[in-house]
Amino acid sequence: MITRRNFQLASLAALPLSAPFVAGTALAQPTKITRVVVGFPAGGGSDVAARALVSRILPAYPAGLFVENKPGAGARLAVDQVKASAPDGMTMLFTPDFPITIYPHSFRKLSYDPLADLTPVAVVARTPLAFVVGPAVPERVKTVADFVAWAKANPMQAAFSSSAAGATPHFAGVMFARAAGVELLHVPYKGGAPAMQDMLGGQIASGFPGVGEALPHLAGGKLRVLATTGAQRTPFLPDVPTMAESGYRDVVAEVWVGVFMPPRTPAEIVNYAATAIAEAQKTPDFQQAFGKFAMEPVTGTPESFGRRIRADLAAWGPIIKASGFAAEE
Repeated sequence: MITRRNFQLASLAALPLSAPFVAGTALAQPTKITRVVVGFPAGGGSDVAARALVSRILPAYPAGLFVENKPGAGARLAVDQVKASAPDGMTMLFTPDFPITIYPHSFRKLSYDPLADLTPVAVVARTPLAFVVGPAVPERVKTVADFVAWAKANPMQAAFSSSAAGATPHFAGVMFARAAGVELLHVPYKGGAPAMQDMLGGQIASGFPGVGEALPHLAGGKLRVLATTGAQRTPFLPDVPTMAESGYRDVVAEVWVGVFMPPRTPAEIVNYAATAIAEAQKTPDFQQAFGKFAMEPVTGTPESFGRRIRADLAAWGPIIKASGFAAEE
């Protein structure tokens, strides 16, 4: 969910291309220029991340490869465009996770079914969220258990921010509040930057930004990270426990960006793109660049990506239903 978390990946696009790609199946190599559709405006986080990926898989696409921005409706227009495109490998979708795993539960009417109307290709990168508190929370609160005790004693002050209503950080907070048995007021913002600013200013107690968003603010001490939401500890905050280690084993959430193709795209075309992405992920500049934003490459297959999507859909469904949240059409 890059755009809603302000990962600011602008520096990625300027990095060098990956090593030459060795095609596994010549028949699957695209013969025409291929477009990568992004559901957000040019210059935003998702757009820049997509262009960074495109620059690294370009050797596998000698006919040409370009990013096409299709902003609108929270990336739904881009999904619809790819859904309706020919399954010939000439169109791909680059998207954060929430239009795929959260929208099916939060929109009463959705024009696509992520399982039936898209073909998964590859996860590009992922990051956990960081559970952080600001100066509105006393210094004595150093662990998740400390925060729960403080929140129960100060329910009017215990609130958490998110980069947008309906985004993954919103429901991570809902998940945590339910698991901890505390009432946490959700305060949505229009982007991660204003949410972070109010937390640093003491206007709101806590939040669930991406790890990459939190890192620049930890050194000064105003922001304190109590836990991360990954299945394992993140190498970017190795001394910080996960929510599971803190006693909340079911509070697990990662955000990712991934690539899809239209439905019914032949397997050899999908595998060709997946191989190109996997080769790019192995390059040191890819790993270093995304690592600056606390994002890790994700290796796998189109099949494992499909399994991940189904698992994420199943996990988020009851959480979103219990929250009572419904997205505006």
